[in-house]
Amino acid sequence: MALLRLHLPRPPLPAQPYSRSPLSSYTSSWLRRSRLPSVSTRLLCSSHPASPLDAAPPSIVAGLLDYLNESWTQFHATAEAKRQLLDAGFKLLSESDDWDLQPGGRYFFTRNMSCLVAFAIGEKVGNGFNIIAAHTDSPCLKLKPRSATFKSGHQMVNVQTYGSGLWHTWFDRDLTLAGRVILKAADGSFKHKLVKVTRPLIRVPTLAIHLNRTVNSDGFKPNLETHLVPLLATKHEEATMNSDDKSSSSTKVAHHSLLLQILSEEIGCESDEIIGMELNVCDTQPSCLGGGNNEFIYSGRLDNLASCYCALRSLMDSSKEAEQLSSEKAIRMVAMFDNEEVGSDSMQGAGAPTMFQAMRRIVDSLMHQSMGEGALERAIHSSFLVSADMAHALHPNYSDKHEECHRPELQKGLVIKHNANQRYATSAVTAFLFKEIARIHNLPVQEFVVRNDMGCGSTIGPILASGVGIRTVDCGIPQLSMHSIREMCGKEDVDTTYRHFKAFFEMFSDIDKKLNVDF
Repeated sequence: MALLRLHLPRPPLPAQPYSRSPLSSYTSSWLRRSRLPSVSTRLLCSSHPASPLDAAPPSIVAGLLDYLNESWTQFHATAEAKRQLLDAGFKLLSESDDWDLQPGGRYFFTRNMSCLVAFAIGEKVGNGFNIIAAHTDSPCLKLKPRSATFKSGHQMVNVQTYGSGLWHTWFDRDLTLAGRVILKAADGSFKHKLVKVTRPLIRVPTLAIHLNRTVNSDGFKPNLETHLVPLLATKHEEATMNSDDKSSSSTKVAHHSLLLQILSEEIGCESDEIIGMELNVCDTQPSCLGGGNNEFIYSGRLDNLASCYCALRSLMDSSKEAEQLSSEKAIRMVAMFDNEEVGSDSMQGAGAPTMFQAMRRIVDSLMHQSMGEGALERAIHSSFLVSADMAHALHPNYSDKHEECHRPELQKGLVIKHNANQRYATSAVTAFLFKEIARIHNLPVQEFVVRNDMGCGSTIGPILASGVGIRTVDCGIPQLSMHSIREMCGKEDVDTTYRHFKAFFEMFSDIDKKLNVDF
């Protein structure tokens, strides 16, 4: 969620060489075995085994943990979604090619390898789009274009803050780097590759209390330019440079040769082949279950990869069999955007016309199905968007921060967000329609309104609602520690959200026709 700034058979991935980490397959197998009395505890943050599962709908928590452990960056989140869609039988499209779409078909495309749009076309298409949208990015530190710097004989890595993170949580963590690089091949061509250094590589140490005696009384107030600089190494051939000699700055390489060496070893190339990079600082601690009853998910990037995964799984699972689309009149779509945490104003963000262009191209491609005059406009009028972004759960130590009558709690269901000033796009109509799905399926729903004396964050909901002209409801999984390097949510809420999203795809068209507002 973005923070308001107030003046108050699966084919390979030819374009993205990418391998999954060993932890992910272990995660899946562990949770599949969680019905047994004796299980491994590697996934758990505590030493207590998981409780046997009661007879209940299948859980997607194992898959979410896999997805989180793969998706250290927005690029990896998109690449992993791409892999899963291909594995599920979706066809990869290119925005540069002609689209020949058919009713009953399942397709997707990526943009910048950080934004993805996937859709399944109903066999009786003609009723608009049912869409769930989320975002792939999270607050983090990113390497500056010239990251090499030295301080008192130490090799440091220059970073810039991305989004509105709780930056104090990044201190004293075992950090590393992941993202993408551009390589120059021997034949003069260029390659785009994803990279992830899985071992602890860098760290931002705090100052000892003996040298900062008032930190507990005055508060920890680091300077984000001078104190939030990760330490890479001490001695190296580059360390002979005088850190106090400003005249030598023009001769510095853009990145430490040690860093380039580590990246090249990870990728399997020579250091001089790396001609560009876009790297995030990442926490190496795996996503896992925790709590006294192992009921919580502890992880980075829950905001908003938890929403992305629930949306992705609900689309795949609601369209994997031909009969699931045989009577569908709508087009089921998932859109995952980048750069929400910084305003969405980018080619790969929700502020770009990506989703609208996809809707127009889909309608144009299906025009031969006799959709008639004003097909796109009529489709948009019949469409519905679920803007999925994490919600603020009631914090037991700060309960006064929530409005008295709107206090979402962990493990009590998806949260519908309201704001009279349109920081959220929910209306009475869209909230009713979305809650009606929950009522039919006996799913819990909560509601959130921010206090009048506090600023309200926002989402991609209002951006898409106004940019496309589509009915929208804003909702999210309740969580604590939002924008911390390590967040938490309830695993029951993940499964509830998945069931709610899947039901949305499966039955919204039938519910929507029962309510006529503009007549």
